[in-house]
Amino acid sequence: MSAECSSYLNADKVLVSGFSCPRTGGDARAVYCCGFQDVKYCCDDPHSFFPYEHSYMWWLSVGALVGLSIAAVVLFAFIITVCVLCYLFISTKPRSKLDTGLSFQMA
Repeated sequence: MSAECSSYLNADKVLVSGFSCPRTGGDARAVYCCGFQDVKYCCDDPHSFFPYEHSYMWWLSVGALVGLSIAAVVLFAFIITVCVLCYLFISTKPRSKLDTGLSFQMA
């Protein structure tokens, strides 16, 4: 089994000619063409399309979780503040109507 990687322009806009997988002198298990439009390589997993280490993805995930946690805490604090202010507004209203000194009855 073999795959053909078509020619492509790399990140420096240099044309890289197409090649067959597995490459001569390379891993015999790397029979799939993997990569992106600007980076192609032979690999042994047809779903492997990212040529770099995945360790930075972990830090992105941790950063996203921290950011979402902070946003959730701020939203929760905002909701609690609004509820407390509404409660204080309602509970401090006078229970009886104030006497304005005006009578609405006909004399």
